[in-house]
This record gives sequence, structure tokens and C-alpha cells, in this order.
Amino acid sequence: MKTKCGAAVVTLLTLVLAGLGMAAQQTTTPAPAAQPGSAASSSASTPQSSPPSAPAAPQTTNANVPEMSSREETSTTFKVKVNLVEVRAVVRDLQGNAVGNLRKEDFQLTDNGKPQVITKFSMDQAGAKPVAKHTNAGTDLDDAAPGLPLRYVIFLFDDIHLKFGDLAQVRNAVKRTLLTLQSTDRVAIFTTSGQTQLDFTDDRAKLQDTLDRLQPRPITGSGTQQCPDVSYYIADQAQNKNDPQALRLITQDALDCAFDGDVTRMAQAQQMAQSAIMREVDLGNHETQVSLDTLKSAVQRMAATPGQRSIILVSPGFYNPDQLQEQMEIADRALHSGVIISALDARGLYTLTPNASNGREPGPSIAGQMMQYTHQEASANADVMSGLADATGGTFIQNSNDFEGGLRRLAAPPAYSYLLAFSPQDLKLDGRFHNLKVTVKGQKLNIQARKGYYAPRQATSAAEQAKQQIRDEVFSQEELHDLPVELHTQFFKTSDNDAKLSVLVKLDVQHLHYRKVDGRNNNSVTVTAVLFDRNGNFVSGDQKTLEMHWKDETLGAKLAAGVTLKSSFDVKPGSYMVRLVVRDEEGQLTAQNGAIEIP
Repeated sequence: MKTKCGAAVVTLLTLVLAGLGMAAQQTTTPAPAAQPGSAASSSASTPQSSPPSAPAAPQTTNANVPEMSSREETSTTFKVKVNLVEVRAVVRDLQGNAVGNLRKEDFQLTDNGKPQVITKFSMDQAGAKPVAKHTNAGTDLDDAAPGLPLRYVIFLFDDIHLKFGDLAQVRNAVKRTLLTLQSTDRVAIFTTSGQTQLDFTDDRAKLQDTLDRLQPRPITGSGTQQCPDVSYYIADQAQNKNDPQALRLITQDALDCAFDGDVTRMAQAQQMAQSAIMREVDLGNHETQVSLDTLKSAVQRMAATPGQRSIILVSPGFYNPDQLQEQMEIADRALHSGVIISALDARGLYTLTPNASNGREPGPSIAGQMMQYTHQEASANADVMSGLADATGGTFIQNSNDFEGGLRRLAAPPAYSYLLAFSPQDLKLDGRFHNLKVTVKGQKLNIQARKGYYAPRQATSAAEQAKQQIRDEVFSQEELHDLPVELHTQFFKTSDNDAKLSVLVKLDVQHLHYRKVDGRNNNSVTVTAVLFDRNGNFVSGDQKTLEMHWKDETLGAKLAAGVTLKSSFDVKPGSYMVRLVVRDEEGQLTAQNGAIEIP
């Protein structure tokens, strides 16, 4: 079953990715000589060095192949790096302070006990702002368009499992937390039921109104006294873990509540127990699946935002015995997309009592043993929240009534975190679980990191990996400058309420790396320009692929001004962010940010 929230987010992501596939309607031509004051008048970026061309191959193709053409989609076989396993690690000293001075060589990472070579390493510091180095005005993002978002937070309320009292307390704390919003913050409210939600906004009135409409929405929903009173956890122990004590306790509870302990009715009590166990396992599985589906949708939605990304799961916890691989896939996707998942136990400080959710406690003969399962259940219910936080660099807060202080901690990412990645050698595509362990050599530190990953069951094609790489960079704010590219923007008003925005991309083709084939200099460049509004929502996108087969004389003498590609967008007045991603067939990337205010 898909929730309404999940369906809405899937629809949004479909539109986003469809937008990225839009073909260019304009034929690309070499840029004319730059005129003073024109968008192409700036000098081309100068690379550090000009890579040598590959040796010439025998001429076998038609000499009349055009030197340059553009097309809707690329069929080039991209070169991509091998699949990486990424691990986000938060390292704290014994006083709980985040450590930010470690190097790659300080870490050791093992996969199923075997040491791995860390091939990718970076340290992230909270609060670092990306700078758009190539906007139309040459200014940074904040100066170009004040208030454009830099941080995104989703409050995900688990209204399927939350009780009203717990929900009310945390809801009020969230209201107070929202008063501290900055102009560059955007907040969304999701629920696991999908019945109350609000997409990213800085409108505090809308946020407060949405919070006021939150209420518990259990899937079971009957609210009537159950006999026997069975939780998902103990039902799973009896049915799927073959725990004879759990089955005996449920049967005894049925005998006590339905037949006043009359042992002559034991057969009927056993039948009632089996029926209750099957019912609770089915309902529990369904509730857990719906909750995971919503988490997955929240990560997908968050991955489509161009800034710092945090999800705060507000929940009493829920049990997940069977969908562990799906849970890890959610964490893996969040990790890959730079999404931090944190969690707040909405119960605060609480005292465990036997399961008596419907006002009836188990009989004295089984109360003590039932309490043991209640303790185990509380721990198991927290595993999803702590597991997701550990895997993505987030924080899990429990056993605290300081909800407001806890929310402030969760909304802010760790002061420092490290991204480690390695390429598994001889990885079998068998879907098996691999245990991961991260340590810091020679130091006593607390390390929070994912515990493992599942091997894929099939290989991803190079072309699909290349497309995914472009999508990932589109929804990032990181700037990369592998290719000599300049980004410029222009606009003109067509009416008081309409404007035409042009994104011009100047490519210094003389300083690209080419493959020499049939006397031609060959390369293929995919250019993606995407427009976001002031809340970071996708507005429109344009993608074109430029095929180049330059003759030596053309490349050497006629392309000093480079090649300019233009994307046009019909927009309304307002603040916009432009994200440009350029990738060649060698896997080199340039990614830049631009910002513009249209009055």
C-alpha cells in the first residue's frame, strides 16, 4: 500500500526527472566573436594543463560527419568510476565533542573483517556555505538573491504509531522551534499516514496550521479492548521466531480474559491466541511497510533539494523484523544523497508497563514474563531510529523530556563528519549482507557509522551510472571545475507578470580532452541547466548533448571564442537559483550555481 504522501512525492520526482530529460529546441552553433557587454564577453576559464590527444586511428568513417551537432539523448558509452560503498562517520571524543582534525590515513575500514583501501575521503563542516563563483553579476549566492534556501528540514511525524499525548507535546515543541527559523531555512511536514503534509516553505503560518491538524492515525484504528491483547513484537516471536514461551503467554492471556482462567476451555483459548497472533503480525507488517515507504519518499523528496538536508523522524519507534534490507536501502540512498536522518523518541521519559494499551493488564501469573517481552519490545522498536541515525550521521535522542532542546540539536547537522568510500574487490552480485567497521588508529574515540550494506543483485550499466551522477550533482550545491565552463544569466520582462530567463553556458572547447579518431578530435558533452524557485522547488530543466568531431584546423584556429549554448525559461518575477552541471564522456564534471532576482 502506498501512502498519499508517498504518491505525491513520487509524482513530484517523476516531474523533476522528466524535466531533466527535456531536449534542447535550439541548434547549437559556435559562439560569434564576443561583443563588449555581451553574456559571452568574459574570457574562457583557463585549465591547469592541456591534456594530450590520443594517437590517431586509421580513417574508416565518412569525412563528411558534421564537426558539431546537438541531440536529445546521448548514446555515448560513458566512462564511470566503479561503484563505491559510502560510509558517513561522525567521530566524537570521550566528552562527546565532534572531532574535525582527522585525515584519511587515520581511519581503518573493514568489510566482513577484511581491510579496505579508502579511495574517497572528505570532511564536512556544518554551516559551510557554497559560493556561486560564476553568476551573471559575479557575486555570491546570498548577495545575488537574498533569502534563497541553504538548509532543508523535514519533520516526519509517525502518526501511525504516536499516541495523542506524546504527539501533542512534541508538536508544541516543534512550534517553538520554528520561531527560530532563518531566512535561508525551508521546512516541510510529512506524516507516515500521508494524511497531513506540507511541502517545503518558510511560511510560518502554514507550518503552524499544518502542525495543529496533526493527530494519531493508527491503521488498526478500532480502539476496542482486545482479547488476548497482543503486540506485534510478541506475536512475531511466537509465529516467526518459534518462541514457545511467547505462544504460551498469549494463550494464557486468552484463557484469562475470555474464559476466566477455566483450563477446560484451553483448546478454544489456543485457537483465539493463534488468530490474534496472525492478525497482529499482518497488521504490524503492514504498518511497518507503510512507515518505511514514507521514509523512502521523504528521502527521495529531500534528495531533490539543493542544500543541506535533514530529516527528523518523530516517533515512539516501531518494530521491523522482516524489512531490514529495505531499511538499509533507505539509509544507503540517504547517505548517497547527503541526507542526514535523525530521530526523536516522542515518549520522552517513560516507565515501561505490561502491554495494556486498551485498559486491561495481563493476569498476575504471566505479568512478570510479559514485562520481559515489553522491555525487549521497547529496545527493538528503537532499532529503526538508532540504525538510520547511525548510518547517515544523524542523532537519536531518547529518554528525555527536553523536546525543544532535542529538536534544536537534531535540526543542526554534526559539527564535523567524514565521508569514506571504497570499491569492494571481487564483489559478488548475490544480495548478501556485508558487515562494516570503522576505527581510528591509536585513539580512543566514539565512532558513529553504518553497520553494513547489502551487495547488489545486478550490475548497473555505465550509462545509467552516468545519468545518476548528473542527477546527483543537479541537486547538490557543491561546485566542481573539471571542465572550462562559464555560466551567465540574462532576463527580460515580456509583461508585468512574465519574463524570459536565458541561461548561457560558454564552453572553452579548445581546452577539452579529445580522442583522435579518423583525423577528428572527438568528445561528447552533456549540459544540464535546472531552475529552482526561492523555496528550492524544481521549476524547469533543460538538457542537451553536444557531439564534437573537430578538424584540427577548426579546433586550432576558429574556436578561440568557444561555444555558447543557451537554455530559455518562461518564469514569473521572483528569486531563482540556477544549477548547471556539465559532464563529458571521460567523466569530467563542472557544477556551478547562479542566482538571479527578477523584479
